Amino acid sequence: MQLEVNGSSAFVATAGKELSRRQPSIVFIHGAGMDHSVWALQSRYFANRGYNVLAVDLPAHGRSGGEALTSIAAMADWIMALLDAAGIEQATLIGHSMGSLVALDAAVRHKDRVTRIGLLGTAADMPVNQAMLDAAAEDRQEAIDMVTGFGFGPAGHVGGSRGPGLWMMGGGQRLMQTVIARSPGILYHDLKACNEFRDGAAHAGAVTQPSFLVLGALDKMTPARAGKKLAQALQHVPGGADVTVLDGVGHMMMVEAPDPTLDAIIAGVMG
Repeated sequence: MQLEVNGSSAFVATAGKELSRRQPSIVFIHGAGMDHSVWALQSRYFANRGYNVLAVDLPAHGRSGGEALTSIAAMADWIMALLDAAGIEQATLIGHSMGSLVALDAAVRHKDRVTRIGLLGTAADMPVNQAMLDAAAEDRQEAIDMVTGFGFGPAGHVGGSRGPGLWMMGGGQRLMQTVIARSPGILYHDLKACNEFRDGAAHAGAVTQPSFLVLGALDKMTPARAGKKLAQALQHVPGGADVTVLDGVGHMMMVEAPDPTLDAIIAGVMG
């Protein structure tokens, strides 16, 4: 579905379903250098169970136009403008990596619009190695190699896909190559936004909505210990913050372990 947001075209994947104001809504927010396609399984599941699903392409990602947004706050504000364009008053926000920071920021600064947050592959702070930033600033393949190399767990490095002959990490590399080819510099802007975000700890203390976290036990980009620390800061929310740690899984959990990741999201949203 194409919408107009802040004067530019924005793409949201709805799993082929029409949006209805009578249904609860979930917004899925991708990570740095990615697009809506990382949520393929999860978005289809909820769209077929009575939810409006909006798996977004952030500006200058995937099929969305517009200029790259250079801060987490700007991305959170854009998500609210997207909801306006879609005619949706409130939604659950589920974000991965950079997208989790967007969900966290929106939950605090747009409390009346966000009913619940799900944070996957997350931490209060996401510092980025300077070498990775430098490579991303020049759109070098080295940046993609570092993101995917650190991002995928061991299984993803040696195949990992259920389909015979498919290489999980190679698929991630091709996705990022495609996104960067359409929008040069986009990975740099995303990584820089993560690196400069400093409000995670303070925001965690200000969240009032039900919250859940899904962490990869082998995550090298946002280690599980950092996610657990964020979860502790969220324990004041209604019902406490539920935490699921996926064994043998790295940062790219939706691809590495789609079914366990979906199960954790189902528990967080519907449990």
